[in-house]
Amino acid sequence: MDLHKVFLYRMMHIENIAHVFVHGLTHRNSTHRNPVFIPIGDGQLIGKRADYLLSDQTRLGDYTPFYFGPRMPMLYVIQHGFSGVTAVSPEKIVYCISSVGDVTACESVSFLFTDGHAFNGLSSCFTADRINEVNQLIDWKAIRSKYWQDENDLDLKRRMEAEFLLMGDLPASAIRGYVVYNLAAATTLVELGIAPEKVIVKPEYYF
Repeated sequence: MDLHKVFLYRMMHIENIAHVFVHGLTHRNSTHRNPVFIPIGDGQLIGKRADYLLSDQTRLGDYTPFYFGPRMPMLYVIQHGFSGVTAVSPEKIVYCISSVGDVTACESVSFLFTDGHAFNGLSSCFTADRINEVNQLIDWKAIRSKYWQDENDLDLKRRMEAEFLLMGDLPASAIRGYVVYNLAAATTLVELGIAPEKVIVKPEYYF
């Protein structure tokens, strides 16, 4: 299978993209980390993930998480500010797009992936040597679902939030492009020096 067609999505605040453009996606413990990083998402969950042990006894917080698709439940929470999360307007949210193939082409890369939300005990965690089985191990129908509430499938949301977990930093060269909500956001990225062809406007990726 072509792992360059297995895309990875990392949501970021638009004010972080200037740093991403130069240094790539950096982990919080990286020597190249962004000192003025603006987080988005559920701070309590992020804190819990920091100490959560995975099956190989590494900590979930040691990895940079990616989704396998856009328009995830957490984005809905972020845009609307539910559960104590600070609301962020869609034009301030950028998807940094890579692929499994782009990641594995990097030197000294280390990663895991899961078949559901990594913080959920029902999810299985897989090592990098099984990445060629990714099409069979994760539920693509769930990931591509528009909605995640189904009285006939109470496990849908967990499977939809399958994760690709990268140990360390992802260099800027491995970021294939950036998806934004509108033209104003695209203009902001282009003004940073990002090539216009690498910035794609897709409002359908947002709520």
